[in-house]
Amino acid sequence: MNLLPLQVTGAATLATVGLALWAGSGDGARAAIRRAVLVLDRYATGVATLVASFALILAVAAGAWQVVARFATNTPSIWSEALVRTALIWMAFIGVAVALRAGALVSIDVAHRYTSGALRRALEAASLAAVLSMLGVMFWFGWMMAERVKFQEMAGLEVSMSWGYAAIPVGAVFAMIGAVAHFLDRRVSELENAT
Repeated sequence: MNLLPLQVTGAATLATVGLALWAGSGDGARAAIRRAVLVLDRYATGVATLVASFALILAVAAGAWQVVARFATNTPSIWSEALVRTALIWMAFIGVAVALRAGALVSIDVAHRYTSGALRRALEAASLAAVLSMLGVMFWFGWMMAERVKFQEMAGLEVSMSWGYAAIPVGAVFAMIGAVAHFLDRRVSELENAT
């Protein structure tokens, strides 16, 4: 069994969490790194939002065409089902970055609500480490799958199957940026206001 992907992911996760903890507070170089990550996140989240929204619009339009072609013209479209599937895959994998940044995914809010100070920050760091580890594995194996299927074509679309699988590593990169930015600048008002 090849342990290199897990070793690289583990090392990158530890380095990123350590850097995020270091840059999480303070002035000077810490503040500069924090600002740089948040600026990168602002652009990355904006692009991810646009791509995910476009993918949803594309999926709806292709699905509507599929219904019209099948029932109105009595000639079913051969490409629309594959396009809907691919667009929804891209929407989900890119959209998770936006959800991570907004703190909209399921969280352990009881632990967050009843802790404070260093313990709360340790829980947030452990959560960041778990998320980055999972996203690192998704990136690594998603990249490998996209490489492996590059010579296969999607039925109906006649484009490389890699375009569908590329959503995994691309979405993982956007989600990593969002996860680190969320750690540095939490935007979860419902956790603080929950009773």
